[in-house]
Amino acid sequence: MKNALISVYEKTGLEKLAKTLTDHGWNILASGGTAKLLSSAGITVREVSDYTKSPEILSGRVKTLHPAIHGGILARGTEEDQLQLENLGFEMIDLVVVNLYPFEKTVAIPDVSEAEAIEQIDIGGVALLRAAAKNHDRVTVVSDPADYQVIIDIVEAGKEIPAELKKNFALKAFRQTASYDTAISGWLAKQLGGESSQSFTLKGYHAKTLRYGENPHQHAEYYSAEPGAGIFGGAVLQGKELSYNNILDLDAAWQAVSRFERPAVVIVKHLSPCSIAQAPLPKAGNASGNAAAAENAPDEAPLVSALTQAIACDPVSAFGGVIAVNREFSGECARNLGSLFVECIIAPAFSKAAIEILAKKKNLRLVVPGALKPQSEIRSVLGGFLRQDIDDGDPENTAWTFVTKRAPTAEETAALGFAWKACISVKSNAIVLANANATVGIGGGQPNRVDSVRIAVTRAGERAKGSVLASDAFFPFPDSVEEAAKAGVTAIIQPGGSIRDQEAIAAADSAGIAMVVTGVRHFRH
Repeated sequence: MKNALISVYEKTGLEKLAKTLTDHGWNILASGGTAKLLSSAGITVREVSDYTKSPEILSGRVKTLHPAIHGGILARGTEEDQLQLENLGFEMIDLVVVNLYPFEKTVAIPDVSEAEAIEQIDIGGVALLRAAAKNHDRVTVVSDPADYQVIIDIVEAGKEIPAELKKNFALKAFRQTASYDTAISGWLAKQLGGESSQSFTLKGYHAKTLRYGENPHQHAEYYSAEPGAGIFGGAVLQGKELSYNNILDLDAAWQAVSRFERPAVVIVKHLSPCSIAQAPLPKAGNASGNAAAAENAPDEAPLVSALTQAIACDPVSAFGGVIAVNREFSGECARNLGSLFVECIIAPAFSKAAIEILAKKKNLRLVVPGALKPQSEIRSVLGGFLRQDIDDGDPENTAWTFVTKRAPTAEETAALGFAWKACISVKSNAIVLANANATVGIGGGQPNRVDSVRIAVTRAGERAKGSVLASDAFFPFPDSVEEAAKAGVTAIIQPGGSIRDQEAIAAADSAGIAMVVTGVRHFRH
């Protein structure tokens, strides 16, 4: 007769599994609450404490940590091991069904105390899973309630549990304990002020197998940072499945638009912004009020204005792009898209009218992200990882310095502020031409800065006249300033720090361009 040990926190589906086992001649050992549940359902069960002749102690902290339990799990199928168990009066355990205390759910509760979190660190359950998984050659370990039906079907068919299935279940158990330990160590690190500089933990939960990667011959998967979470911790409201490239573009677009306080729109194509715009501030004396009113305006006009400007910046590149907005996407926004083909739209919400309109574009994906704020950026490299803080803009107390004979006007200063924020999201060497509220030309991702200037100027065309320019890093030569002057740029913002700064400043003075130096670089490789 075979023995099953059951000790679970999550008890969904357990009664059916236990009844199937007992109906087919299995003995069941169970601890504490699990034993009470099964007994109340009329299922014959032996309590662990009766079997071990050792009571649960320390308010249930110690239940299954006993040689009679772990010996029965870890014993191999050899005559020597069997004889040793018999001499001790212990029995072989053939099936271990365990799931763990909900540590991650507990620490996700706002204001949970450290004592409450500590009590949800499972010790006995983890030990049972590891022991059973180690001895998977003989023992079957079931750590996921979703797998109960697999065992039920095998037992009801009168078959032996296949060795390959035992190995797969062991792998799942080890992954679960590894993830569990990672969650605990990550939480404890936060209590101490963050991850140690000597090591960091990287954990993901498989959420979706994608159709393919960047190209059809590449396999790809999406892993979420939280168990059971959707893409970006939110939901996809409509459209065909998101691709690997869609997810990258959506991430870039959402992080870029999230830097803006006023209603804003970012359009991304191939991981690079092709246009960025924000709603204009209301004019002084308007009934609509002030800057705060524009930032929190309940009507849809400010976002519609930003969307119109963003599309106008580079309508060719916008075709087939990804749009991100930082306000609810309204029906008027949806109508404003017209016939423009867009792959995805990401927004904090979509109005009922917008959903009805956009439903006609059946392949268009509508994505609502969760309330996530990235704390760091991690990239894989050959043989390791790189980690850095997120670039949220200039550090506090950054001072702008006017270095040319002419200081920028108030209008130019406002436009420079917008352009400077916009260029953070553009691939280096990043050049952004803008007016007060929208980009008119973007150049980036080039191996030299002057080519980025030429690309931005070409895309801007006549709109370059009277625009301002933001450069994510210093000018190594004055040629970029000279190209901007030819195009009619009136003001420039850049970090400074080149050994040829004076040559760039002289070129600006010669053209009557105002130049601001920030002392802060915003490379985006």
